[in-house]
Amino acid sequence: MTQLAIQELEQQFTSGVYPKRDLVILRGRDAVLWDDRGFAYVDCVGGQGVSTLGHANEAVARAIAEQALTLVSCPEIFYNDRRAEFEALLVSLLPAGLRRVYLCNSGAEAVEAAIKFARLSTGRPNIVAAVRGFHGRTMGALSATYEPKYRDPFKPLVPGFVHVPFNNAAALEAAIDDQTAAVLVEPVQGEGGVHPATPEFLHAARALTAQRGALLIADEVQTGFARTGRWFAVQHFDVSPDLMAMGKAIAGGVPMGAVGISDAVKNLAPGVHGSTFGGNPLACAAGIASIREMQRLDLPRLAAEKGKYFKERLMAIDAPVIREVRGLGLLLGIELRTKVAPYLRALQAEGVLALPAGLNVLRLLPPAVITYEQIDFVVEKIAAVLAKGTDV
Repeated sequence: MTQLAIQELEQQFTSGVYPKRDLVILRGRDAVLWDDRGFAYVDCVGGQGVSTLGHANEAVARAIAEQALTLVSCPEIFYNDRRAEFEALLVSLLPAGLRRVYLCNSGAEAVEAAIKFARLSTGRPNIVAAVRGFHGRTMGALSATYEPKYRDPFKPLVPGFVHVPFNNAAALEAAIDDQTAAVLVEPVQGEGGVHPATPEFLHAARALTAQRGALLIADEVQTGFARTGRWFAVQHFDVSPDLMAMGKAIAGGVPMGAVGISDAVKNLAPGVHGSTFGGNPLACAAGIASIREMQRLDLPRLAAEKGKYFKERLMAIDAPVIREVRGLGLLLGIELRTKVAPYLRALQAEGVLALPAGLNVLRLLPPAVITYEQIDFVVEKIAAVLAKGTDV
């Protein structure tokens, strides 16, 4: 099919809820994507954080193919070998104290489950989240999300959610009371502008929830699985949450989510929650292969080293339009003094795919298998389009 035919066909039948770029992507390998014309792009979208391991990893692809010929679906009312192996492997990576996992199909589902588990465990209704936080688009996750453009069309939302300024420990302390079930926080706000948490804020969240009988939920959907240079971003801060939502890179691109659960979480009896597809053998086989590949490649170390190099190169760009470069590992943001959309279009024309994070932040989420030569290419293209200013 031609590019025009593909676009017209998809436009005819798609829901209409996604903003479409004028680009047809057909295949990928490692940190490169190719369009229908054969033009190559260095991928700094990374499936919006999914493709930390890169595209078309052979070990993951083989695991998916073999499992598809063995058993795809097996609900959790039965035991399964792939699920048991995956759960044990996943728990071995989690921060101290997270001893069990609930498996689902996406990061938003993981956040929903964590909210439900916190309310069920504590018997309390309220959740404290952060200004600029993004936790998903299902109704509970959306209620925790801050940005009005996502929330307002769907009001009334789930009651009991309040938002405090991110990295403001005093405001957090004032918000937690005897009706607070949990504090829900991203260690690095991705969609909200690539803002890392301060150690003081996360330590306060951990101490205050423990003191006041609430739970701490870490949203590691985007930051998990080597993205920030550790397996999970909370490990940079030496903080162990009571519940941890995961997704995106967990299974090498196969849809999957999970919640890590500590012994502080009570009342998880059979029937209180569930998922038809959660923990299916196909996703678990992909998850096992993905994590083992991450271990084999030492992906946390690669993300830390390449992220440091990438950030230093970006900070060296001499462009008045740049206000700040920030981030952790290979979750990087360039805050601009103007809107980012024209620069994203200009970068695409130059062979670099990137994301926004709000109106004026250019977000980079490349696979950790990106090469240093590809990083240099991306930096050179960013410097070139930023130098053009309003002429892009």
